[in-house]
Formats: sequence, C-alpha cells, structure tokens
Amino acid sequence: MSYYQKNLEAYTRGSMGFNALAVMVQSCIGGIAAMMVLQNGTSPAQMIQLFFVVALCSGFNGAVLSQQKPKLVFDLLLLSVIGNSLFALINAFI
Repeated sequence: MSYYQKNLEAYTRGSMGFNALAVMVQSCIGGIAAMMVLQNGTSPAQMIQLFFVVALCSGFNGAVLSQQKPKLVFDLLLLSVIGNSLFALINAFI
C-alpha cells in the first residue's frame, strides 16, 4: 500500500476531524504564502501569484464546505498545501 493510499484511508475514516484541522492549517499556509507574495510588491506578476494562492485556498475550503467526497477534498488539500508552500518558498528567495 502506498503512502498516499494509507493517508487517504486515514483521512476518509476521520474526515470530520481532519477537515476542521485541515482548514485551519491550510488557511495559515495560504496566509503565509499571500504575505510572502505581497512582500515583493504589487506588480502584475505578484497579483497573478496572489490569484493562484487565493484560488487554491478557496477551492479547498469550498470543497470542505460543500461536503465533497473525501478523496477530492484530500487531493485538493495536497494541491493547496504544496502549491502555497511553493509560492511562499519562491517569494522568500526572490
């Protein structure tokens, strides 16, 4: 069984608790990414990056609020955390 599959099964079993925790953690990471993007200015390039940060956060939060299937929510969580972390890291070193 792969690492992804094992974590997906655990997430599915405790999705109510994990959703609450994931919304808080993912929103904090998204806020950090937005802050890092805006620290580099407000040029069109930063605004495009900020759009993707907000879209990733809103997509995950919307999936949780609309009670989508746990696999979709888990995949959106991974996409959001990885994407926002990359935006934060990229802007930290520019």
